[in-house]
Amino acid sequence: MAGPTGVGFEVGPAPVLRGETAGEGMPIVLCHGITATRRYVVHGSRMLERAGFRVITYDARGHGESDPAPSGEGYGYPRLVDDLERVIAAEVGSDRFLLGGHSMGAHTVVAYALRHRQRLAERLAGLVVIGPVFRGGEVPDSAHVYWDRLADALERGGVDGFVDFIGREQGTGAAFRDAVLRFTRERMLAHQHLDAVLAALRETPRSRPFEEIGELGEIEVPALVVASHDEADPGHPYKSAVAYAEALPRATLVSEGEGESPLAWQGGKLSRQIASFQESLSSSPLL
Repeated sequence: MAGPTGVGFEVGPAPVLRGETAGEGMPIVLCHGITATRRYVVHGSRMLERAGFRVITYDARGHGESDPAPSGEGYGYPRLVDDLERVIAAEVGSDRFLLGGHSMGAHTVVAYALRHRQRLAERLAGLVVIGPVFRGGEVPDSAHVYWDRLADALERGGVDGFVDFIGREQGTGAAFRDAVLRFTRERMLAHQHLDAVLAALRETPRSRPFEEIGELGEIEVPALVVASHDEADPGHPYKSAVAYAEALPRATLVSEGEGESPLAWQGGKLSRQIASFQESLSSSPLL
């Protein structure tokens, strides 16, 4: 279902992806994180539409209103990039566009950029990377324990079990804990296929969007990297965003101030950062 001012769309074939477009102007495609939905990139803010963007958001396979993965396909990053390509073909066409994503969505857009690195600058005006986590290299099995336990909590206890686990185990600072639990419950209740979300929790963290972070040096487009401080959002380490900003050749790193709610959670402020980023690209002699 589309938002109050958006126009809904479906992209097939299987899995059918459902999303919405809103506004007119420079297209920007936004990809959400694991266990989230399309609303949870700019959190319902309409500032980007007002700033002259055509905002394109969609629910990833198995999330929100989109269909689960067909048998044998799963929820790894190659499939997520395939889905992103389908949305871009259907909703952007041949236009030049911006591409952004949070967490799983950040990894997806970076993997898309790497897949299309040879001719990327011809189509992509810029990249917005919000709360990245994966930094390449060898990932020990112990790194997946958290995700496996979170999946177990969802399987045994449903949404209540999932939210309780986040409250016990995520390590969010006390000042931010109630807000985290509230929006975690809200977004989990928005899924039509919790069994598919469960499968994604067990599969996506084991998939690799790239092998080594040095590969990001081949993404020759301007990038905005959005970091969160660890007190509020330890699941998206500040040092990971710094690593992305250092690896991307044309990156700018932004974040909230110490003790503030993460910029990644503040849809209006985040949208203004994205709009400012696009304005800087429009005035750049390199473009």
